[in-house]
Amino acid sequence: MPCGAGPYDARVAQHLCTCGAPLLARYDLPRARTWKKDSLRGRGADMWRYRELMPLFDGEAPLTLGEGWTPLLPARRLGARLGLDRLYIKDESLNPTNSFKARGLSAAVTRAALLGARILSIPSAGNAANAMAAYAAAAGLEAQVFMPADVKVPFIKECELYGATVNLVDGLITDAGRIAAERGKPLGWYDVSTLKEPYRIEGKKTMAYELAEQLEWRLPDWIIYPTGGGTGMVGMWKAFEELEAIGWMPPGDRPRMVTVQADGCAPIVKAFQDGADRSTMWPHARTVADGLRVPKAIGDFLVLRAVRDSGGAAVAVSDRDMVSAMRELGSLEGISAAPEGGAAVHALKVLLREERVRPSDSVVIFNTGGALKYLDVIR
Repeated sequence: MPCGAGPYDARVAQHLCTCGAPLLARYDLPRARTWKKDSLRGRGADMWRYRELMPLFDGEAPLTLGEGWTPLLPARRLGARLGLDRLYIKDESLNPTNSFKARGLSAAVTRAALLGARILSIPSAGNAANAMAAYAAAAGLEAQVFMPADVKVPFIKECELYGATVNLVDGLITDAGRIAAERGKPLGWYDVSTLKEPYRIEGKKTMAYELAEQLEWRLPDWIIYPTGGGTGMVGMWKAFEELEAIGWMPPGDRPRMVTVQADGCAPIVKAFQDGADRSTMWPHARTVADGLRVPKAIGDFLVLRAVRDSGGAAVAVSDRDMVSAMRELGSLEGISAAPEGGAAVHALKVLLREERVRPSDSVVIFNTGGALKYLDVIR
C-alpha cells in the first residue's frame, strides 16, 4: 500500500486500507512460476481458467454464470476504413448480464459468499447493479442496489428480475455510494463498490490474461478502454505485472493504455492533461454513457499511473461522436456496442488523427457492454 500498511488477512472481510486507499490482492508469484501455459488446454472457457492467480483458497469453488473468455474479433471492415490492418474488438457484451461487470462481480460475490456475507450492497450507474444482482441471486444472498434516479429503466427492471431491492437516489453515482454506505454500514451489509473491496479487480484483470492468450502471448501495441471507475484499467495493468512475474510475458512488453471518458464527465482525462496525480470532482457530470458518468473515482491515481507508465493517452469524447461510433461498429462489424464502446472507437480516430497510433500498430478496443439497454440514444 502507498502508506506501508498491511498485509491484510484475506480470510477476513477487507475493504479499504486504514489510509482510505484501495486494497489489492497479492499472490505467491514465485510459487506460481511452476504454473505452465500448457495447463490451460482443456480448461473451461471462462475467466476461472486462470484460477491459480484468482482469489480462491484450496478447495474453494467459484460462483460462476459462465463469465469471461469473450471473443477477440478482428475488425476488418472498420480497420480498412481507418487504415489499420491489425484492429481488434474485445467484445465484453457477451458476458452474463451483457457487460464486462460480470467479471468483477463474479469474483467479488464469490469471495463475499465464502467470507459469510448475507446482504450485499452496491452503488451503480446500471451494469454493475445488474451483475451484482444476478450473482447475488445465484449465491442466495440479498442484494441492495443504489442507482441514480434518472438511470435507464432497463437497468432497474433487470435488477428487479434478479430479486434485488432497488433504491433510487437523487444525484450521481457518488451520491448513491454515499447513501448506500450510510444505510448499509450500521447494518453490516457487505459493500462491493468499485475499488472499495479487493476482488472486483481480480475478475476484471482476466481481460488481460485472455487478451494475451488469444493473441498467442503477444500483446497489442495499444489498448483503448472506456473508463468510469477504472477497475478494468487497474486490473489489466496488475495482470501484466503478474504475467511478467511468472515468466509468461517478457518484462516491459506492455501495451500503451488509453483511458477514454465522456467530455461531459472527464475527471481522469483532465488530471492527465494537467499532470496531476489525482483527479478532482467533476461538476455537473453528464453523458449518455451511464458507465462513464463517474465524477470522481477512488482509484483515479492507479488509472493515471497505468496510463503514464505505459506511455499511453487520455481522450475525452462527445456524446454525439460516441453514438455515431456505436452505429459504425454495428453497421460495419455487426457488433452490439454500448456508448462506452463507441467512445473507445472515436478515441482511436482521435489518436490516428494526431498520428499517435500508426497504421502498422496493433490495436485492441474494448466494447464493455451491449446496445440493448441504450437503444434510446440511437436516433
